[in-house]
Amino acid sequence: MFQTLKTEAFGPIGRLTLTRGDKLNPLGVETLEEIALAARHFDEETDVKVVVVAGEGRAFSAGADLESFSKKSDKSTREVAEIGRRMAEAVEAMEAITIAKIQGWCVGGGLVLAAACDLRLATAETRFSIPEVDLGIPLAWGGIPRLVREIGPALTKELVLTCRAFDAEEAKAAGFLNRIVPAASLDDEVEALAASLAKKARHALSSTKRHVNAVTDQMVGTGRSWADADGLVTGFSDPECADARRAYLQERTKGR
Repeated sequence: MFQTLKTEAFGPIGRLTLTRGDKLNPLGVETLEEIALAARHFDEETDVKVVVVAGEGRAFSAGADLESFSKKSDKSTREVAEIGRRMAEAVEAMEAITIAKIQGWCVGGGLVLAAACDLRLATAETRFSIPEVDLGIPLAWGGIPRLVREIGPALTKELVLTCRAFDAEEAKAAGFLNRIVPAASLDDEVEALAASLAKKARHALSSTKRHVNAVTDQMVGTGRSWADADGLVTGFSDPECADARRAYLQERTKGR
């Protein structure tokens, strides 16, 4: 059904797993579209109450696949730039409770995907970063309001503007993570949480999720992110931003 991810459902528990682990699960145009389709697919699975969102291999996700966005497409540039926002909205709007299972690196757009989930568990070794400003583009896909919602405006500004990496302990202290667990226990901890939620009444689960989301949406307004695509389009076309992107990618290549 999908090329870059797989979906499974075992009774009340579903799984959405990114399957390009050899590439650290980059989020290209195709993957973003498939995540949104998978989210809607789970909404049609009436038995599913909880969905675990994960990435195969060494990383949850290395973030946006910039090469994918530069390829020729039958979509307009702005339509391509909109796909990430639609992905995050589809995940956040899912009827089921979503749990992000995070290991390794969780970067940029991968962090936005995790932020769109309801609950987040990570290993102690997990590292996060938001390199978009260093790449000459703004953090898009509704990432800003979701980060403000989870960790507050001051820390959002710092992490997005400085692009510095941060670890699981800082993410937990900031309120982004629900739990930090040993790497060897991540699967078991996530499964136990999913199973405990799956035993509860669907109406109570979904009502609580909708209630919390309604309150926080009034606080930060994720719906205002419709203009994110314009920021991306400008960032990809602006000469100074292009210079910053080349410098960042060259520096990363040297470090390998």
